[in-house]
Amino acid sequence: MWAVRLFKTRSQAAAACRSGHVRVNGSAAKASVQVKPDDEVRVRVAGRERIVVVVRPIAKRVGAQIAAECMQDNSPPRPSPELLASIPRRDRGAGRPTKRERREMEKFLDRGMPLA
Repeated sequence: MWAVRLFKTRSQAAAACRSGHVRVNGSAAKASVQVKPDDEVRVRVAGRERIVVVVRPIAKRVGAQIAAECMQDNSPPRPSPELLASIPRRDRGAGRPTKRERREMEKFLDRGMPLA
């Protein structure tokens, strides 16, 4: 994951594996797992799920262009900026949401839109 630039550092990639944010073919992965061609790797990075299919495994970090050739990115597209702007935000430390705010959030989520 570090070699194909899903994470900035090797330690970040290992920490994601330890905390269960990495799955290879549906099962939790350790940092030492060996991937093969056609393996599906699901990674949770910065609140977003990345879905990557291994085309060719690599042993060391390579240039960005070569790294892009070694994987096929099947991640869902990022939400549009307009959608993100329409999500109601609460100030940090504002306390519990009121009943009205909670209902608005539930109504928004029931429309099938992710909260972020």
